[in-house]
Amino acid sequence: MFRSQISGLGYYVPENVVTNHDLAKIMDTNDEWIVERTGIHERRHTKLQEDTTSGMGVKASIIAMKRAGVEAKDIDFVVFATLSPDYYFPGPGVLLQRELGLNTVGALDIRNQCSGFIYALSIADQYIKTGMYKNILVVGSEVHSAGLDMTTRGRNVSVIFGDGAGAAVVSRSTDETSGILSTHLHSEGEHAEELALIAPGMGGRWVTDILKDNNPDDLSYMPYMNGQYVFKNAVLRFSEVIQEGLEANGLQVSDIDMLIPHQANLRISQFIQQKFALRDDQVFNNIQKYGNTTAASIPIALTEAWEQGKIKKSDLVVLAAFGSGFTWGSVVLRW
Repeated sequence: MFRSQISGLGYYVPENVVTNHDLAKIMDTNDEWIVERTGIHERRHTKLQEDTTSGMGVKASIIAMKRAGVEAKDIDFVVFATLSPDYYFPGPGVLLQRELGLNTVGALDIRNQCSGFIYALSIADQYIKTGMYKNILVVGSEVHSAGLDMTTRGRNVSVIFGDGAGAAVVSRSTDETSGILSTHLHSEGEHAEELALIAPGMGGRWVTDILKDNNPDDLSYMPYMNGQYVFKNAVLRFSEVIQEGLEANGLQVSDIDMLIPHQANLRISQFIQQKFALRDDQVFNNIQKYGNTTAASIPIALTEAWEQGKIKKSDLVVLAAFGSGFTWGSVVLRW
């Protein structure tokens, strides 16, 4: 069986910086309130005429492919994770395939929200290990800003999210000393509505209903989050799935060189860091400047950590995420 490894990384974020002070001008909030609850100081918001979900994914992918030393003809498969596709259908995977000029390879869209990149990476890992593909492009990209309630009514959710994209080329390798060691995926649909966007959807209110009613107080098409409930579940599942990954490979917490958690809330990351007694240099966070970019958060953070020299050859890297669904997962890899 082959080993899969990340051969190239890239990310892209819009130029438009939105600070907490900027948000305070349009809703009843302030910098201190946001930082205390989330750790976020600023985030990026795209201008839709400049960037789309697939378009940002393309920009991140070009960087990742160049660093991996592969061209369009070398990519065998695409896995694209997002909760904010350009269209309701088709998904952004085929749009990325078109814009990058890839061959008529398969394009799989992943709808696992904050856990999307972990799920996508796990799928790529299986395809590589079984010998089906040699180079898979894995992308996480989100445009949140266009779908948020940017008023005081929606501030508990809207201050958290930002736009951006990250990409990784996952390649076949015969190097037994590096690569993805294992992936671990979970779900618990019992809590699906605790973090959700209900409409438009075929099981509830569809676009025609929303337009017909034209109700300004209809919140079904705005994201809802039971913040405290999500926080409690997140810290529990983060801990479990990180430990699961370590035990599956006969490793200890002390073996971790770098933990990159999904950038949901800095307080969650800090809780996990304290629980596992990890040093500051063993955990990478960048939510302070990008906010929560959902499926893009882990590849953006992973790329930045690598670019800054915080991940080196032979380092043990653990990726972990928790989010809507509820879904959660982890990836353990040797760099």
